[in-house]
Parts: sequence; C-alpha cells; structure tokens
Amino acid sequence: MASLLQPESMKPDVRRWTGISAIAVACLMTAEFLTASLGVGAAPPLDDEAALGQFMTGAAYPTLLVIFIDTFLMAALVVFLASFRHLIVRARTDMRWVADLGYGAGLIFVAVTLVGDAMDGGGALDTVKQQADGTVIRALTEGHILMFGSIGCVMTALVVAAAGYVTFASATLPRWTGWLAFVVAALNLVTVPAMFNGTSSTDLFSAGGPGVTALATFPFLVWVAIVGIVTIRGTHHHAMRRAQAAQKAAAEASAAPDAPEQAPVSLA
Repeated sequence: MASLLQPESMKPDVRRWTGISAIAVACLMTAEFLTASLGVGAAPPLDDEAALGQFMTGAAYPTLLVIFIDTFLMAALVVFLASFRHLIVRARTDMRWVADLGYGAGLIFVAVTLVGDAMDGGGALDTVKQQADGTVIRALTEGHILMFGSIGCVMTALVVAAAGYVTFASATLPRWTGWLAFVVAALNLVTVPAMFNGTSSTDLFSAGGPGVTALATFPFLVWVAIVGIVTIRGTHHHAMRRAQAAQKAAAEASAAPDAPEQAPVSLA
C-alpha cells in the first residue's frame, strides 16, 4: 500500500477518469429513473393536500432511495466536471476561463440539485413515523420543482454551452459532441419559462410536468455519458494508433535496403 502512495505512482489518467465518472453518471441515472418510475410513481395535484399527504406516506422510502442515488450521481458529476475541465486546459491553456466558467456553473447546478433533493427528502421524512402534513409537503415540493426545473436549467445550459465552445476550440473531442452540447443548451433554455405555467404534473410544459425532465435533465446526463464513452474510446484509439505507427516505422526501417556505395568519379 505504501508503494502505491508515492508521488511518482500517483498520476491519474484524466481521460480514464472522465470516462469512468461519466459512465457512473449513466448507471446511476438509469437506477434513479427505474426507482422513481417503479417505486414513486406520479404524484397527485399539489392543491389536493390530503391526497398529497397520503401519496407521500406510501412513497416516502422510494423517494428517499431516489435522493440517495442522486447524491452519488452528483458526486460522480463533480468528478466528470473536474476531469473535463482539465482535459480542455491541458489542450488549450488560453481556454482556461471558458473551462472554469463551465466548471463553476456545473458546481452551482450540483448544489442547486442537492438543495432541491433535501427539500424533497424533507417532504418524505414528514411522513415517516408521524402523521403527514400536506401543507408542509406541498411547500417543500414546490420549492424542489423550481430548483430542479428552471433554476437548474439555466445553470445546465451554461455548462453545456461552455463545453460545446471549448470542444470546437480545443479539438479534444469530436466536433459532433460540440454540436450536441449546443443542442442540449438550447433545450434547457426552452424549458426555463415552464416556471410560469403552474405545477400540474399532467401538463407537459409546466414547472412540475415531465417536459423539464425529458427536454432538459435527461439530455444533459445523456451528453455526459456520451462524452465519457467517447473519451475512453479515444484513449484506446490513440494508444492503438501510436502502437501501429511505431510498428510500421520499425518495419519500414528494417525492410529498407542499404544505400549503395557511390562509385568514385573519374577525373580522366
């Protein structure tokens, strides 16, 4: 163990960690989606506080499990953001301020999401081993909806817009991932006005509707997963190309015939 903690051995591969963290985000996102869909289900209208309290009483533990998974998802996202920033700065030091902009916005998004999770978890805890209070659950849920929705979408749009820009500027990733980032940024900005359309869970473009998840949060996490896969593939791809180039150069050097000796020039 002591030999592993030496300065010369502690050189993490940033491309590998970018990919690992992104794949972790994808796996945790899938687990969270399945838990929310199968365990929590659709909530009743927020103005029906009695039904809301009864719903949360039955969905308290699945809701807490979703928040538990989301906490680790956000931790993996922080690793991804830091690794992605380092990839860009290593390729283009003059793009540091743009990379820092995306990294800072990403940390704000993580913080906003965790605060929203805490509010949602507070509503679930209000029903554990006590009588549910629909008024408390409604207030916490409305705050969670706003933070998870429009507020988070603005920060997400800033993250992926900055990422798209530095992707084109640094050539660290394929150009199509930059275009994908711009599309995700546009989708997030489109969903921001949903905050003015109420909290109905049946209205696609309301603050509490499925549109925010489908058009903003899900595409962002898919972009993260795609960047991770491309990064890991790029590591192996470039290593293979370097090995093939070295083998080709060695083969050409060994197969090249010796240069013939030049005959002396007669001066007669």
